[in-house]
Amino acid sequence: MVARSATMAVVTSPLISVPELAEALAGRDRPVLLDVRWRLAGPPGIDAYRAGHLPGAVYIDVDADLAGTPGPGGRHPLPEPAQFEAVMRRAGVSAGRDVVVYDDTESMGAARAWWLLRYFGHDRVRVLDGAYQGWLAAVGPVSTDLPQPEEGDFAARPGGMPVVDASGAAEIARRGVLLDARAAERYRGEVEPIDPVAGHIPGAVSAPTAENVLAGEFRDPVRLREGFSALGATAGVAVGAYCGSGVNAAHQVLALELAGIPAALYVGSWSNWITDPLRPVARGAEPAG
Repeated sequence: MVARSATMAVVTSPLISVPELAEALAGRDRPVLLDVRWRLAGPPGIDAYRAGHLPGAVYIDVDADLAGTPGPGGRHPLPEPAQFEAVMRRAGVSAGRDVVVYDDTESMGAARAWWLLRYFGHDRVRVLDGAYQGWLAAVGPVSTDLPQPEEGDFAARPGGMPVVDASGAAEIARRGVLLDARAAERYRGEVEPIDPVAGHIPGAVSAPTAENVLAGEFRDPVRLREGFSALGATAGVAVGAYCGSGVNAAHQVLALELAGIPAALYVGSWSNWITDPLRPVARGAEPAG
């Protein structure tokens, strides 16, 4: 299993438990807390944040702060380095300082923040396992105060996590394992509530992110590894992940890391794939590559 450290002196896991976070917050070197509550269909998380958040947490908006302008690159393309750097500095993120990110229940938005911090060169970041609801269940205190953190010195250096574009995703689907992190009915093309075209990338395998968690917490790494292995995704195979716009797929990459399986993120995901009418679309329950 992946080891964890309550002191967070050395980040050895992408997760931190509620008791471990409570201990870290009571210590001398408090981590930066980022509240990334977000839902695909809304409403924005800012109202929930204002109603109550972990003491000292700064709100981060997935759409405005963790993505660039929607367009041909997808609904949530990568933010420009300068944009992301400015957001993180305002939140108090600095080199050498631990960061903990959380959202409401299943860590979808938090995983996007975790992945972007890693991609832009900040390794000292963890996701709160159990999220905000887990903190509440543990009778953790919440606050309505709006913190004014001291500006950090975070410097965005792209390239810390592997990414692929549309052609790279297609190559992984042919020669490795490309995991589609959306709900199974969207993968099959039966429904598509957001994007104008339904279906999946030919050769991709359905792997809904909802299966990565149980009661708001990530499944045991061994259980995750077994599930991914059953889909053909192992440490010795080229593995990639995509979803509708690259948010839930970051959650898939996080689960894969817990399982010890490196994976590349197709940031543009389905919302980028379908911008080119020449790219093929598959429908049904099979990969059809």
